[in-house]
Amino acid sequence: MQTADFDFELPPELIAQTPALTRDASRLLVLHRDSGKIEHRQFRDVLEFFQPGDMLVFNNSRVIPARLRGTNAESGGQFEMFLLEENAANDWWAMMRPAKRARVGTEIILTDAGKPTEVRAAVMEINEEGHRRLRFTGTENIFDELDRLGEVPLPPYISRPKASKAAADRERYQTVFAQPPGSVAAPTAGLHFTESLLAEIRARGVQICFVTLHVGLGTFASVKTETLAEHKMHEERYNLSEETARTINDARRAGRRIIAVGTTSVRVLESVASEHEGRLVAGSGRTRIFIFPPRDFKIVNVMLTNFHLPCSTLLMLISAFAAPGETRGRGMVMSAYAEAIRERYRFFSYGDAMLIL
Repeated sequence: MQTADFDFELPPELIAQTPALTRDASRLLVLHRDSGKIEHRQFRDVLEFFQPGDMLVFNNSRVIPARLRGTNAESGGQFEMFLLEENAANDWWAMMRPAKRARVGTEIILTDAGKPTEVRAAVMEINEEGHRRLRFTGTENIFDELDRLGEVPLPPYISRPKASKAAADRERYQTVFAQPPGSVAAPTAGLHFTESLLAEIRARGVQICFVTLHVGLGTFASVKTETLAEHKMHEERYNLSEETARTINDARRAGRRIIAVGTTSVRVLESVASEHEGRLVAGSGRTRIFIFPPRDFKIVNVMLTNFHLPCSTLLMLISAFAAPGETRGRGMVMSAYAEAIRERYRFFSYGDAMLIL
């Protein structure tokens, strides 16, 4: 398929800059795959579509305050560092701006609200993607300093004042069930859920379990190649526990529905299942799975997701899910998106939700 098939025009005012007043107050577009029917609901109505025995799967990765700021120890020039992945204590790969000035050997003094700190970073290496490998000093572990020095790594389409450390974003750009830290972007479909809503879901006989996929910067990247088959997918780390693997395998054998909350949950489940003949096997690893039409799904029966960027791998994933094994899902999803735009749904990380049944 062509990348251009997944492009669309989105009015800028529909790009959600702030979350709904409460987590479960967003709108919900429901797409019925069998008929193509669309319903417009409030997010709390999602309860009506869950059945006793369903298995609801969340990504419990915690977002880290991954954006740091500093100055060149020699020239005083300013740098922005976006931590991507930890190699070892005080050893990280990062994206830097301005990149051209971050040469190997450059030393950076980290700042806190514009004031210099005792923490420094030295550029040790540059990889093929232009990312810098940083060695931090002045602290036993930079990870322990992130709450003090770091900023919430909001997506590039959300505008905030420079060096904003807004408490509202620190609380809201995180799911209520977040546990292991490691993501640089939130698994946004989970942002709609409150503790009370989760309790109601459990009370209806729905079982909840968790996978972990640490969301990387590549989630914001659009596909640049002309055809989908040419695209090189970004890599993300995941963990599937023994309990979750066993519980989902048992549920599938019993004919119960597996409902994935977010494309990140889908990526974990389908990646593992593709390597183990349709079964889930506990373990940790890295995935580059790229799901686009036509594609069959081995685990997931229902998906809850947000509205995604044009030409993004996430939009391609849900298009495959709308009609497994066929290519017509693209048309279904693009029609649903066109209606969402007409109905003024809010898009992207702080936006509204879509349930694909």
